[in-house]
Amino acid sequence: MLAVRRVPVESSVLRDVGYDAARSVLEVGFRNGSVYRYHLVPARVHRELMAAQSPGRYLNREIKPRFPGQEVD
Repeated sequence: MLAVRRVPVESSVLRDVGYDAARSVLEVGFRNGSVYRYHLVPARVHRELMAAQSPGRYLNREIKPRFPGQEVD
């Protein structure tokens, strides 16, 4: 699977976020260097993440509990 192009975000926990609308894949880079990919994520959720006052809090509250994710090497 090809990597998703990520853009920087203002967050103390997240470094950058990318979204592939064709595959409904959200990719999140963390400040600690890890990268996670979440599947079956609707475009609306990506938009809300990018607009959130705290992207890290939004990720923990709205994305992690609902969408399957895996660490990317």
